[in-house]
Amino acid sequence: MHMSTLYYVTKEKIEGLQREYDSLKNFLREESQEVPTVLEGENPNPDFATYRENLEEVNSRLVELENILKNHIIIQTPPQEDRDRVNLGAKVVLKDGDSQKAEFRIVGTIEANPFEGKISNESPAGMAFIGKKVGDTVYLGPNANYKILKIQYEDV
Repeated sequence: MHMSTLYYVTKEKIEGLQREYDSLKNFLREESQEVPTVLEGENPNPDFATYRENLEEVNSRLVELENILKNHIIIQTPPQEDRDRVNLGAKVVLKDGDSQKAEFRIVGTIEANPFEGKISNESPAGMAFIGKKVGDTVYLGPNANYKILKIQYEDV
C-alpha cells in the first residue's frame, strides 16, 4: 500500500490552492471546447503542439494540487500550555551573537519561503528550533547562534 505524504498548511494556503484547483478545472473545461486541428494541410499544426503541452502542464499541476488537497493537515494553534515551545505555526523572534534581531514563522514545506521569513519544519533550521523555549540558544553552525526572545502564535 502506498503511503501518502501529509502536507502541513495554513488555512489561507489551502484556500488559495483550492481556488487555483477550481480555476484550472474551469480552464480545462473551456479549452476542451476549442481544440486546434492536428494538421494544417499536410503539416503539423504548431498550435496543436502548444495546446498539448499546456494541457500536460495543467494536468500535472492538477494532480499535484489534488494530492495536497486530499492529504493536508491545517496547522492549528497549540493548546495554551504548549505555546511556550516552538512548533508549527509559531512566529519566533530571536537575536544572533551580534545582537541583530530577526523573526520567522515555522510552516510546512509547501509554504516555506526564506525570503518571506517562512522556514519549513523539515529544514535543518526548522528542526533545530522545534520544541525550544524562550531563552534557549539554538546553534546552527560555528557563527550562527540564536537566542529565542519570543514565541508567538496567531490564529493560523
